[in-house]
Amino acid sequence: MAESQDKMRQNVLVAIDFSPHAMAALKYAANMSKCIGTNLTILHVVHDLASSPGYYAPKKIKGGKKILKRLEEIAEEMMDEFLAKLIKENPELKSTIKKADVMLVSGLTVTKILQVVEKLQPQLLVMGNKGRSGLKNILMGSKAEQVIKLCPIPVTIVKE
Repeated sequence: MAESQDKMRQNVLVAIDFSPHAMAALKYAANMSKCIGTNLTILHVVHDLASSPGYYAPKKIKGGKKILKRLEEIAEEMMDEFLAKLIKENPELKSTIKKADVMLVSGLTVTKILQVVEKLQPQLLVMGNKGRSGLKNILMGSKAEQVIKLCPIPVTIVKE
């Protein structure tokens, strides 16, 4: 049991949203993983249609399953393009990225990130952040800030 927990903790988890900040976070996480010799897990949360059906689902489409599948397919394509771009710009990270576990899950971003942390029990969580400030940050908050407050493991925030 202790051995399997140690193995699970030998992991760096990076949560990405395909933004330039996420690219910087993934690059940092890949370098960190490579330096300390741990596995890298790349996580993207696809927004769950069931959590806010009025936001994405047009009124005339029934069920929403096709749309959800379509969003997941789009997310897979975006992930492939995102990883290819990172490798093209940073060929020294190719082997680390190719060996990484890629997870696409659907749901609320903060909730899903915390669930994956609980499941994988990584050593470190890395996220990108735009670094909003002022009234916009007070009104909207930031997902990274919410994760930092609730996450039971160290979180590293990377800005572009």
